[in-house]
Amino acid sequence: MHVGLSAHTRDVRRIIEAADALGIEKMLASLPITGGRMPPAEEVRTVNNQVLQAMRQYPGRILGYCFLIPGYPDALDEFDRCLEQGMIGVKLYNQFRFSHPVVFPIVEKCVRHRVPLLGHAGRSYDTRSRPDQPNRSDADDFCQLAARYPEAMLIHAHVHGGGDWEWTVKRLRDCPSVYLDTSGSGLDYRTIDEAVSILGHQRLLFGTDAIMENGVGKIFSASLTADQREDLFWRNTQAILDRRKT
Repeated sequence: MHVGLSAHTRDVRRIIEAADALGIEKMLASLPITGGRMPPAEEVRTVNNQVLQAMRQYPGRILGYCFLIPGYPDALDEFDRCLEQGMIGVKLYNQFRFSHPVVFPIVEKCVRHRVPLLGHAGRSYDTRSRPDQPNRSDADDFCQLAARYPEAMLIHAHVHGGGDWEWTVKRLRDCPSVYLDTSGSGLDYRTIDEAVSILGHQRLLFGTDAIMENGVGKIFSASLTADQREDLFWRNTQAILDRRKT
């Protein structure tokens, strides 16, 4: 989920209230700079500070991802700063495709620190939106990155973030080290069932994006066992976080 990205998420207290109502104990949050623009480094630091503030306001409830822009001179220093203050991983948006070499130093640092890399992605054929996000990554970029760094913990965000989710799931089938999260504001019938059938439930991670209710509802509407739901809701993610501890 995001902190401060929309009217729904600017008030962190409202996020906590919604989480309480839905039985969500912990939230992994980020605040990316959207649209693919290249902002000044100070703005990157500012959005990460907003997430850090939310983490301090609700310790143990909000766990933050550090937003980075690959290639910036201070990107790796910002990575260190974020992790030293308790963040749990890295968030990339669509400033560069994730298969681009400029991303490699960040992935290598994630591997060394045993933290996940969460990337905004999706396979889009929409001629109206593609010009606005020319560097938007898709599952193929993740698979290329996974082939280069098989030990990396890579998370493809937003199965329901727009675009061809069926292509995404099928492309990830042959990239077993890449996880797929269930977030996104869209809702398509049987998406979760299809993803479980093709990828297995242990490669899926619960996510909500800006709206929590439909994120929870799509999991309960899927044909999952109670154990599968628990894995998908939290145990799969916890296993990723535990790798840093070991």
